[in-house]
Amino acid sequence: MRTADQVKAKIIELSQQKKTFESISSAMNPDDPGASALSLTINQLNDRIMMLEWVLNEPSGKYHM
Repeated sequence: MRTADQVKAKIIELSQQKKTFESISSAMNPDDPGASALSLTINQLNDRIMMLEWVLNEPSGKYHM
């Protein structure tokens, strides 16, 4: 199990990668074949960041009765 500090560090790392890819993406021509792959990578990073944030802020309560 990872500590909260490790999870936070991973979120920061992924956020920096996402920011870098977004800046590269904004400089690319949308018709460039690499643009769609870059967009997919950005979406995957966003999903990973959201999952890690959920781990840090895990909801409490019952899901089933």
